[in-house]
Amino acid sequence: MIDHARDLVSVREATDRLLTAAAKLDNASVAEPSRLPGWSRGHVLAHIARNADALVNVLQGRPMYVSATARDADIERDAPRPLDVQLTDVRESGSRFQEAGAAPADWTRTVELRNGVTDAAARVPFRRWVEVELHHVDLGIGYELEDLPAEFVEREIDFLADRFTGHADVPPTRLTDGTHAWSTGREADAAEVTVQGTAPDLLGWLAGRRDGAGLTAEGGALPALPPL
Repeated sequence: MIDHARDLVSVREATDRLLTAAAKLDNASVAEPSRLPGWSRGHVLAHIARNADALVNVLQGRPMYVSATARDADIERDAPRPLDVQLTDVRESGSRFQEAGAAPADWTRTVELRNGVTDAAARVPFRRWVEVELHHVDLGIGYELEDLPAEFVEREIDFLADRFTGHADVPPTRLTDGTHAWSTGREADAAEVTVQGTAPDLLGWLAGRRDGAGLTAEGGALPALPPL
């Protein structure tokens, strides 16, 4: 069972870690490229803030974004801001998300996210946790996949493996870090390919943050994953 209240605590802790780390930057380094193609660190910070407000919209029954165009325009508008403004925005938008999450609600209800995707309301805090943790890594300021909480890594691998399950372009695949195992790709009686590596390397590959060079594949080549 998803514990949304516990996940909200994890979101707050992850946000605090990000704010503490980002506070060591300066205006020049915020304008430098992040690890995401075409985005500066300012773009990443702006996206983190705007995503918090977007998920407030989701929890309160409004469209996540007015439109894809408006989402992109808001990020471009906010990306050039100085560091202190960026950090204040991330902090205050994060507080608004926490307030929305603390409000009495039916957490079993279905909510709509972007592009017609639906999910249980109770999973929204975990989705926010994903945004904060992975984009902290994307900032390229010393926080790596290996620094992520072990519980988060395991749950996000499970989430992404499930996302690719049944995908026609991904062969039946078994994933393992030597302790845990997951299945993904086309449905089959047995896996065609077994992919093994550390949990951070598996997550990096599934999340499009690493190319899979740290993984080994048995039974075939490392599968090519479709974009998230």
